[in-house]
Amino acid sequence: MLHLRKLISPFLSTSHLPALSQTSPILPLYRLLATTASIPPEPFPVEDYLVTACGLTRPKAHKASKKLSHFRSPSRIDAVLAFLSALGISRSGIAGVVAADPQLLCADVENNLAKRVVELTDLGLTRPQIARLIPLARVSFRTSSLASNLGFWLPVFGSFENILKVIKANSGLLATDLEKVAKPNLALLQQCGINVREDFSAYIIRVLTRHPVHVQNALLNIEKLGVPRNSPMFRYALMSFAAQSKERLANKMGILKMLGWSQDDVLIAVRKMPGILAMSEERLRKNVNFLISDAGLEIPYIARRPVLVMYSHEGRVLPRHSLLKILNARGLLDAKTDFYTIAAMTEKKFLDKFVHPYKDSIPGLAVSFASTCAGKVPNGVDT
Repeated sequence: MLHLRKLISPFLSTSHLPALSQTSPILPLYRLLATTASIPPEPFPVEDYLVTACGLTRPKAHKASKKLSHFRSPSRIDAVLAFLSALGISRSGIAGVVAADPQLLCADVENNLAKRVVELTDLGLTRPQIARLIPLARVSFRTSSLASNLGFWLPVFGSFENILKVIKANSGLLATDLEKVAKPNLALLQQCGINVREDFSAYIIRVLTRHPVHVQNALLNIEKLGVPRNSPMFRYALMSFAAQSKERLANKMGILKMLGWSQDDVLIAVRKMPGILAMSEERLRKNVNFLISDAGLEIPYIARRPVLVMYSHEGRVLPRHSLLKILNARGLLDAKTDFYTIAAMTEKKFLDKFVHPYKDSIPGLAVSFASTCAGKVPNGVDT
């Protein structure tokens, strides 16, 4: 019917047809074709297909389908899925690839994906290695720079296994500009005494794809703060600072000063824990304000223990502080407890020391603590 409609629809207008009497034998056919000619084709249910054919969860399929709304049939999707499956990628692996890069399903198998595989094979990779690489490469698998970038990084990191670890932390390495970004950043790291083959932590790997100007500015800021290059915190500071503009870093330091911190307090805290400047401004303000106003801690005390600022407020600091208030109010703590010591305890140790011993004398204490940790309002235990 669709084919017939396509062939004769140009002749269905009144200008092409003679006047038809109500008894004409072709009138029913004319009416049928005239009606169906105006009916648009059924839309292709992309979201459902991503669930059934690709193995995505419904939420991930819904998100991915927004980038594939132009599909009118599953033919291209089926071609890509068959190609990935033939490479030896598992169904769960394919689901991960599609969720991370839905537009992979738009790629031309012959003119794009197959060429990438040939280039990787020419580089010396086996089919099983390629199958392991693709789920981690994400968008980079579709880029023409994939093989050249991988060929550059393999000797830098020493082995294919190391490469997999590296791109798991930063798949952008396989698509970054080697001359303008990668090589200048490698040179900067070498000047700092960092050998990426020996130290490919997530902090260092992420720096490699930052704009070299940002990396240079980060090094200058770290030097001004006095973080030694041989310090374990140097690498952490490098990533934290390279990922942000000078203005954003200044804003976060300004928040601390607005909350009463001196310049020395800020410098002490940042040298010990550069990651506090990687926090969002909202979280930084909220956590510091709680430690000062609710927990009653002195600013110099916090500055010398800046990890307190980075601990989860809802999942760690607030529940423990609230529980200690209950115990203190009932006179169950023999001596003054140090806030940092308590905050730094493992969950098991904290439960063994401050929850389990009192669960019989204070009914509902354990449930109340668990509720607070889960972000719920506790019931049944008063301070």
